[in-house]
Amino acid sequence: MTVTTTLHTQAAEALAAQLPTAVPLTVVAQPGGATPVALEAAGDAVVASFVGGLSADLVLVLTDLETVTAAGGTDYGIVDVTDVLRPSLEAAAGVLGVGVLGDARRESASALLADPDTVVFELTAGGTPGGWFALRVRENGTVSQAASAPATMLPAGNLGRINNVEMTLTVEIGRTRMSVRDVLGMEPGAVVELDRSAGAPADVLLNGRLIAHGEVVVVDQDYAVRITKILDVAESV
Repeated sequence: MTVTTTLHTQAAEALAAQLPTAVPLTVVAQPGGATPVALEAAGDAVVASFVGGLSADLVLVLTDLETVTAAGGTDYGIVDVTDVLRPSLEAAAGVLGVGVLGDARRESASALLADPDTVVFELTAGGTPGGWFALRVRENGTVSQAASAPATMLPAGNLGRINNVEMTLTVEIGRTRMSVRDVLGMEPGAVVELDRSAGAPADVLLNGRLIAHGEVVVVDQDYAVRITKILDVAESV
C-alpha cells in the first residue's frame, strides 16, 4: 500500500486548482492505488518528469481529455493538449521544491499507475470521476525528507546526476494573452502588442523558469543576450 503524505496531497490540490475544466475538480486520495477503471483510462495520459532535490514522475489522466483538447484550439494545430495542461503540471511540480519540469508528453501511463510506489488521487466533480492524478517520487530523494525540510537548493550529489542533461534556454522580450479567436484571425502584417515597454530588459528562462534578466544585442549579425542580472531562487520563484 502506498503512503500518502501532505506533500502528495498539496501537489494534487495545486494541480486540480489549475485544471482548465468546466467544473472544479476535488482531490480524493486512493489508498488502495489505481482502480481497474483508472488503469484502463491511463492508456491515454499526459506524463511529465520533474528533476530536482526531489525528483518525481507526474501523471494526469482526464476522462474527457478531448474537451480540453478542443478548448485549446488543437483542432487547428495551434496548441497541443500537453501545452494546455502544462500549467497544471507546473503547479503540482512547484510543491516539490526547486527543480526543472521536463516536457509533457501524451502516452500510456498504465504501468506507472500500477507501480506500488505511485500515489494516486481521483479527481471528482460532484462525486463523479473526472480523472486521476498520480505522483511517483524517485530514488534521489524521499518524501519524508522533502516534507520535513524546505527544498531551497539542490544537494551537490544530485546536481552531479544531471550535469550532462541538456536544457532549453529561452530569451523572452514580452508576452501577451490572446483568445483563440484572435489568434486564428491573425494575418501577415498584424501587430501584436506585448506587455513590455521598449528598452525594458528581456527575461532569460531555463526550461521555462526565469533565471536572469538581460538585454538583446547583435553579435556578428546574430542576435544574442547580454546578462545584466542573475536572479536568486526566491526572485525566480
